[in-house]
Amino acid sequence: MRVAVTGGGGFLGSFLCEALLRRGDAVVCLDNFSTGRPENIAHLWEFPAFEFVHADVSVAADVPGPVDAVAHLASPASPPDYLRLPLQTLAVGSRGTENALELARRDNARFLLASTSEVYGDPLVHPQDEDYWGNVNPIGPRSVYDEAKRYAEAVSLAYRRSLGVDVGIVRIFNTYGPRMRPHDGRVVTSFISQALGGEPLTVHGDGKQTRSFCYVSDLVRGLIAMLDSSESGPFNLGNPEEWTVSDLAQLVLEITGSHSEIQYHPLPTDDPVRRRPVITRAQEHLGWSPEVRVADGVRRTVEWFSHSTRELDLSGFPN
Repeated sequence: MRVAVTGGGGFLGSFLCEALLRRGDAVVCLDNFSTGRPENIAHLWEFPAFEFVHADVSVAADVPGPVDAVAHLASPASPPDYLRLPLQTLAVGSRGTENALELARRDNARFLLASTSEVYGDPLVHPQDEDYWGNVNPIGPRSVYDEAKRYAEAVSLAYRRSLGVDVGIVRIFNTYGPRMRPHDGRVVTSFISQALGGEPLTVHGDGKQTRSFCYVSDLVRGLIAMLDSSESGPFNLGNPEEWTVSDLAQLVLEITGSHSEIQYHPLPTDDPVRRRPVITRAQEHLGWSPEVRVADGVRRTVEWFSHSTRELDLSGFPN
């Protein structure tokens, strides 16, 4: 296939681009590097089938030549980023999604929307399956991301129902791994960066809130399985192994050998208390389940942050 990947210079997007290239697909990567980084894709220029288009997909998603699939990953994803870029986040979730859908419609291509567990908000139902409608504050500070993704899902399925676009939606739960920015505000990389730097680990709230952490190679397998299918979803993609934030902090201290202390700070507004995906539908329809244990994934991520060469362990990615 020839696949257009919006947000291809970001953490997830760059790994998806790489996995597609390694299995023999051609990739057109679109990014404006508002939160992505050129170094994430620098090594992809060795692939003859890799193309890059510097573009803000909120303005236009123009790709010369036909594509067989469009993977729409473009969006700020960490709280500091979408709180710093609220209007841009809303724009890429609305106009950006529409532009990516029009690209797929132009070429009768498969369209994959990377949505998020944030559509469930601070859930009143636990664990969360795809039938849950969520508990989202539509005017809170996090709403710029939550509602952008909820709109993206709505417009994507409207394109499917009204215009016949081959749409598939996945809802991504907390994903981590190499290539994340050290201080992007997400808990795994924050803890690792703080531990390696000898700084206190910052825990917001009492540390009893839970998350479900999925290693990036597992998540990318799920994205590709959805891209290759004709399923509409939405399907949860995440690791149903639930961790408290305090337990994760202790794991990072153990793996890094750090003697950093843990400091507790107030919980941010609308921060969800519990998150754990039900992945039965992804298992049944995509044959997908995560394989990398959290301790192993954190260890790999620590190793990447620890080495200046940052040579990536690509085991687990499609060949």
